[in-house]
Amino acid sequence: MTAHSAQAQYVGQISAFVEDTRTGTVLAQINPDLQRYPASLTKLMTLYMAFQALRSGQISLDQAVPVSVRAATREPSKLGLVPGSYITVEQTILGLVTKSANDAACALGELIGGNEDRFAAMMTAQAHALGMSASTFRNASGLPDPNQVTTARDLATLGRRLISDFPEDYHYFSTPVFYFHGHEIPNHNPMLRFYPGADGMKTGYTAQAGLNLVASASRENVRLVGVVMGAASNVQRTRTMADLLDQGFQDEGVAPVARTPVIARPLILARGMSGSRRQMIRLAAAGTRKAGKAPVQVAEAPSGRLRKLGIIHYVLAKAPLTHRAKDGVGARKATAHHHSRSKT
Repeated sequence: MTAHSAQAQYVGQISAFVEDTRTGTVLAQINPDLQRYPASLTKLMTLYMAFQALRSGQISLDQAVPVSVRAATREPSKLGLVPGSYITVEQTILGLVTKSANDAACALGELIGGNEDRFAAMMTAQAHALGMSASTFRNASGLPDPNQVTTARDLATLGRRLISDFPEDYHYFSTPVFYFHGHEIPNHNPMLRFYPGADGMKTGYTAQAGLNLVASASRENVRLVGVVMGAASNVQRTRTMADLLDQGFQDEGVAPVARTPVIARPLILARGMSGSRRQMIRLAAAGTRKAGKAPVQVAEAPSGRLRKLGIIHYVLAKAPLTHRAKDGVGARKATAHHHSRSKT
């Protein structure tokens, strides 16, 4: 099958794949090798490359990422970054896992690869090395390109390898809210909000690709990764994923669990914070846990005494390490609303 075989008429024709990440047992598959447009599921490969670069020391979490004109002019969904400004590596990661920011993805790819075309070639080579033989990447974001294709089976492989290869970084995928320049940016992944045991990974949408989702959930020491591609609606995408995971857990001998709001994630304290500051955050976190509210991870401190010491769990990214970055990262304020048909 050629790269051009993925076409818009596949929207509404589901491809799906579910496997046990520990044993590799395939629990469900529907058109698993049909070549599809990944849309923003591409960012899972971008993040794999970023985590690999972090581990090797090529980049660091608080390193400055310059924002080029190309990055700043990517189509939405985006953070609204300004050409010539800077954002940290950690902020780009959080922007990818929550808002699925195309400008941040391009900037991160340019940092690691030198330019986005070279980075895409690196992504493709790494994908093939992971066994994703039917995948080809042409950009870091997943914006439409007729030659950027993958399959549900390949994306399940990528999800499994993200979990197993980078356990120290996997927590980013469970970030419920990213606080950026005065705006709370919620995670697009609906599974985090209602599916018991779900803790990542990523949504994707373009008109050509339909609605895509890679999700992972863990119950009773069984972890599954699932892929749904080409759904015609958000409801179909979410329901299909939940039903497939339910059946997968049942097949693995895990008792059914009622779908209820997830428990708050563990608090991750900021790097390089003073003892008094950390103690204030611990007090805020304790109040949050008692109130049963979901945590918020942010890449910069919220204003107003930690939002009145009530609801913030957060991880603080340092300012970019560059003398040219003045007054923070210099990005436009991100809008808090979501476009109903934005590319995510």
